Formats: sequence, structure tokens, C-alpha cells
Amino acid sequence: METWYGLAVDLIVIAVFIAGIAQFRTPRGARRGNLTTAIAFAATLGLIVYRNTVGYPLAVIPAAVIGGIAGWTVSARVNMTRIPALIALQNGAGGGASLLVSLVELGRATADTALLSTIFAIAGVLVGGVALSGSLVAAAKLENRLSPRPRTLPGHNLILVLLLTTTASMSIWSLSLEGTQRVVALALLAGATLVFGVTFSVRVGGADMPVMISLLNAFSGLAAAFVGVAIGNQMLTAAGAMVGSSGTVLTLVMAKAMNRSVGAILAGRQLAEQAPAAPACDRAEAPETENASVETAQADASTVREAGPADDSPARRATAALAGATSVIIVPGYGMALAQAQHEVAELAAKLESAGKLVRFAVHPVAGRMPGHMHVLLAEADVEYDKLYEMDAINDEFSSTDVAIIVGACDVVNPAAITVADTPISGMPILNAHEAKAVIVCNLDEKPGYSGVPNPLYDDPGTIMLLGDAKETVARLTGGPTG
Repeated sequence: METWYGLAVDLIVIAVFIAGIAQFRTPRGARRGNLTTAIAFAATLGLIVYRNTVGYPLAVIPAAVIGGIAGWTVSARVNMTRIPALIALQNGAGGGASLLVSLVELGRATADTALLSTIFAIAGVLVGGVALSGSLVAAAKLENRLSPRPRTLPGHNLILVLLLTTTASMSIWSLSLEGTQRVVALALLAGATLVFGVTFSVRVGGADMPVMISLLNAFSGLAAAFVGVAIGNQMLTAAGAMVGSSGTVLTLVMAKAMNRSVGAILAGRQLAEQAPAAPACDRAEAPETENASVETAQADASTVREAGPADDSPARRATAALAGATSVIIVPGYGMALAQAQHEVAELAAKLESAGKLVRFAVHPVAGRMPGHMHVLLAEADVEYDKLYEMDAINDEFSSTDVAIIVGACDVVNPAAITVADTPISGMPILNAHEAKAVIVCNLDEKPGYSGVPNPLYDDPGTIMLLGDAKETVARLTGGPTG
């Protein structure tokens, strides 16, 4: 009876896990989802402690308290621009925990140990070690502690194959040893998996880190699932499997948004699917291949561009363009996060709306350095969720929009991605801000984005460049006339 009762409790907690993850489909639901999954995790921890005897409570309890306080303190002090690196470290911590538990299980394995448990413990070592060291590399690149450029070694693929073969062989070999020899062998195995993780992740470029973080998240969940099977804990298996599967789906979605395969990203290839070479063009002279609606919108652009005298300052031209506009699309980017300008952007949007203008936000899937980065920032500033549009839902609207305001974004609006071949962003889908009748760019400078590809939009005569800290330039727009 107790067995059935325990199984029912486990299924209820797993259902709560699933319900929490399901809420992450929307920014508003994500808040509830975090709380729901946190409750499920707390229940899981309570069940584990209740069902198992803690052999060394004087060691476990202080460690749990210290770890909890340290995690809370670090997370509370990290701002949004550093959250991607923090998430990478958390992925690594999960992988490291799985690595340690798997090593312990292998260390005490005997001839009577179930073969399935041993196999999954070996898998936990391999995947957990890769998640740990790979996440540390990702965090270092995001924090500029390592160069964000991909580092490819001579014979990189061969090295990876040799490391994988070595770690798998060492796993099996260690089981044939006893006592101190096995401990030494397992220590060498752990070191080999960590080297494999570094080699695996170091050739991924910084611009691809959103995809890499998602993949490492999947790895940490997968490692936890393997450990769950190895130690016979169905709660850990279920939770790890959910994290692994959701991370895998997110990885595929992110790669698709960049028009690249996961394999190409992991191979360190900096070229996406290459677009046919074509000269960059401004909105005033659209190529004949563009559709008629875009050409019509571009022909009408002069009514907005000439809202102010040609010799006016950029700020006056920008405010005049906004005054004459009826529809505005705002494109947030990582520069907005760095400047912490989301509140000023929300204030500008509210002022434009109060003047009777249609205001929408266009969010590129890889804007920022992690999935959903811009959504979280704008949610902090109380921007309504129904005003946030994904790329597929908003791209066709730029051609009929009076003004596009770009705040701290470059690569995700760079027309070179569709007009120039053989660049790191060639073939990557972008937000079509260049099709708007006028563009206002609130960026720190005119330098290329993270990819290093110059943006021809900056040289377009219909683009108004407001250079400087986005917090200040957006505030300047808010203070100007809007209608």
C-alpha cells in the first residue's frame, strides 16, 4: 500500500513540474511557472529527505544552508546583463553535481551492481563533465574573460573523437580496479571529461552563445536524468528528463531562428546559410526583387523623412519624425540591456500611445544573450505582453510603419544578413527595420555588432543616428514633441 501511495505522490509532484514548465510559454506565465516549479523542487527535496536517512547531517545541513545563502546572494546582486553568464554557471553547477554523484556510484559499484545503473552512471559522468566545463567556458566568453571568437584547434574533430573514446574506455577500465586504484582512475576520468567539455565548447563563437546555453541546459538536465536512473530516484529522472527535453527543443528553435544547424554551430562555423551576394541598398532605392507593397511604402517614406529641415540636429529630426508618425515599432537589443534603458523605452512608448500612435515592440529570438532576454527586461518596465511581437508576427508590418526605433540592436536588424554573402550573419533572418519609412537608431556608437559585420543601415540617408548612452538618447526622445 505504501508503494502505491508513494508512487501517487511522485506522480502528483511530477505533474506539478510539468504544469510549471508549461507556463513558460508566455512572459506573464513564466513568473507563475518559476514559483510552481520551485514548489515542486521543494516538495521533491522534502520527499527525498523523508524517504532516505541522511548519513552525515552535520555535513549535509550546513553545506545546504551555505550553498543556499551563497546562491541567493549572488543571484540577487546580478543584473540582467549578467544573467546569461549566471545561467551558464548554474547549468555547470548542475552538471558538476551529476558528475560527482555518478563518480560516487562508480566508485562503490560491485559485481552485483545492476548493469543498467552502471551504464547510466558512466553516462552521467560524461554528460555532467561536459556540462560543467562547457558552461564555464560559455560563462567566461559571455563575461569577456575569454575571447568570444571561436577557437578551433588543428584536427579538432579528431581530438574530440579521441577524447570521447578515451573517457568511455576509462569508465569501463575503472570498474576493473579496486580501492585506491579505482579512485585514481575515476579522478583521471573526471579530468578527461572536463577537458572534453572545454574542447567541445571552446570553438563555439560568442554570437552563438544563446544556442550554446540552451544546449548546455539540456545537457545538465540529461545528466541529472542519467543519475536518477543510476541511483534509482524516479523524481530526479523525471525532472532531469523534462529539463533535458525542453532545453533540446529551445536549442532547435534558437538555431532555426538563426537559420543555422546545431551541428554547424557546434563545429564553430561562422557562416550561416549563405545568401546570394548583392550590394547593400538603402530604402530609397529598393531592388526590383522586393514586393510591390514594400516599394510603395518606401516611395512614401519622404513624408516622414522630411519632417524637419535637413540641417536640423539628429535629435530634432527624430522628434519631428515621431511627431508626424501614426505607427511606430520599437526594436530592443542587448545595448538596451547594457544601458538599463528599458524604463525609458517603456516611458517613450507610453507617451507615443497617449498621442494616439500605434506602438509595438519587435523582438528577435536572439536579441540579447539568452532566450527571452528582451521579454524579461521589458516586463520589468511593465510593458504589456500583448505589445511584444515575435519576428514572424511583426516582420511584414515594417514596410507600412512610419518609424522604427532601434534601441541598442545591430546584428538583428543588419540588412547585410540578406544582401551580403560570406559573413558571420549571412542568411540569418533579421527584423526588417530597414523597410520602415524612417529609422531612428539609439545606439552607443556606429561600430558593428557582436558579429563584427558593418551595418549598412547606419549609412542610409533615411536613418537618424542618435549616438550615445541609450538611457539618455531615449529620454531625449521622450522629452521631445510626439504629436
